[in-house]
Amino acid sequence: MNIWPLKNIRIIDATTRLKLATSDGRSAYESGRQAFERQHIPGAVFADLLTDFADTGAPHPITVPSSEQFARAIGALGVSNDTHVIVYDQLEGDTWPEYYPFWASRFWWHLRLEGHTKVSVLEGGLAKWKQEGRQIETGPVKVEPTQFTARRQPGLLARVDDVVSAIGANDVLLISALSPAIYSGEKQVYPRAGHIPRSKNVFFGDLIDTSSGRFADPAVVRPLLQQVGALDPAVKPIVYCGSGIAATIVALQLARLGRTDVAVYDGSMTEWVADERRPLQVS
Repeated sequence: MNIWPLKNIRIIDATTRLKLATSDGRSAYESGRQAFERQHIPGAVFADLLTDFADTGAPHPITVPSSEQFARAIGALGVSNDTHVIVYDQLEGDTWPEYYPFWASRFWWHLRLEGHTKVSVLEGGLAKWKQEGRQIETGPVKVEPTQFTARRQPGLLARVDDVVSAIGANDVLLISALSPAIYSGEKQVYPRAGHIPRSKNVFFGDLIDTSSGRFADPAVVRPLLQQVGALDPAVKPIVYCGSGIAATIVALQLARLGRTDVAVYDGSMTEWVADERRPLQVS
């Protein structure tokens, strides 16, 4: 069923479940496919961020796959280069903070990484949709596949070598999206505590209402990002978190303020702490 009056729109449910890491640094991941089949916005299709849109052979989960894999997977969902994508997730707010419920921003960033800028995030996701009394559907959805050409934007993706170089660079700004307690090292959820040296802290939870999934107003967000220098055009921001998910909320909020050049460190702390030669700072 297609309830949308405009043509060339594809609604995508990016729901995933991530049980947050404890002191051993291990997280548990679960596909949102079953949740999608139980209920979803009419006309929506499901994007499996754990398999179809990830390099499953990489050492760490949810690693960005090749552009070729992305193109095949997004084309299979009926998305062409002319399609406007509206992405949402199911925002199970009652599972926070044990489970991380915000995934739409990750897929928003991934689409932009592969050169697709015709993408919007539905604020509040399925939860707000249902609260407003809107129609839902159930069951799997099949669509006609189409052709998508990926045009990767390498400036939006940071690798570990980029972060190593950034530590000694004055024109790159590292931003941790983790909580102040994890950033400072007071709370340890990875095998080693602390943050990447010279990085600033902007907690993603201050940029979003974790109960409703709505994004904080730009008037609220601007001073938080300004005070760490993230709006300075002379520096290149690289944001990170635990696994490159929460960091995309910071990237999205910066994009709303006009910074569309923000890179996400895909491996984030999961990759960084795995090598004891990589420094950490506790403060």
